[in-house]
Amino acid sequence: MSDNHTDLVNLETSTVTTADGAALALRVLPHADPAAPVVLVLPAMAIKAKYYLPLITALHAAGLTAAVLDLRAQGDSTPALGEGPGFGYRALLETDLPAVAAELGQQFPQAPLHLFGHSLGGQLALLFAAAEPDRVASVTTIGTGSVYWRSFEPSRRLAVLAQGLWVGVVTRLRGRWPGGSGIGPMTAGVMLDWARHLRTGHYRPSGSTRDYDQLLGLLAVPVLVISLDGDPLGPQSTVRFLCRRIAVAKPVRWHIDRSSGMTHIGHASWVKDSDKVAPAVAAWIIDGRAPQLREGSAQ
Repeated sequence: MSDNHTDLVNLETSTVTTADGAALALRVLPHADPAAPVVLVLPAMAIKAKYYLPLITALHAAGLTAAVLDLRAQGDSTPALGEGPGFGYRALLETDLPAVAAELGQQFPQAPLHLFGHSLGGQLALLFAAAEPDRVASVTTIGTGSVYWRSFEPSRRLAVLAQGLWVGVVTRLRGRWPGGSGIGPMTAGVMLDWARHLRTGHYRPSGSTRDYDQLLGLLAVPVLVISLDGDPLGPQSTVRFLCRRIAVAKPVRWHIDRSSGMTHIGHASWVKDSDKVAPAVAAWIIDGRAPQLREGSAQ
């Protein structure tokens, strides 16, 4: 594996300006081969793109052009949280990701675009690929399950539902989500869309005319779904529920537990073991080789 410091010296930083004036920070480690697949990492809610630098350096070392985006109002993207108009999933899916995909297409016209989403980023990756499948060659998710309260184990369902209702009430009263309950500060629109999905199980971003539920059911691009043992935010019951929503795609499952050799298996701490995750994901993207550690009876 190449030296991470050397890779970061070659890190290219640019800004993608959207039609409504947002400025999205994009970091790219280009591969020497202009036709090498491009993998775009989409962060979890309230996590900065810089957190994923170990991942993109490891993906780059494994043979890919690797990029990571600061989602709108996160990290170095502007306007900063609370400084611009409210937005929800619609802006992320129908304004931001098309602009970033177009930018990467211009930079790497010979390379297919693959998405790698963490938690919320995984939801966005799947929904964007479902809506615009011609732009996306594959999707990988990690720590991503449905947030629908009924997708959780029975013992947790009422607590999850209560949390979702509480988030909705606080967000409406405060005009944004101030942070808490394991969720970082977020704009009102994102949290209200999230809370609506939690309550109903449907993807209905405010203001969108797309039927994302139907589109997701028709998604046919290759999908790799990675789950993390003991992840309270993405337990296996929620991952299985999500996989049933994308049954046409026949997602490949990879469940990571202690037998994987990884020592960091938390919802976000897995990034510290990027040197183990990235080669397996790159092999799947490049050669279609499924990770060896796949979920068996729990699928």
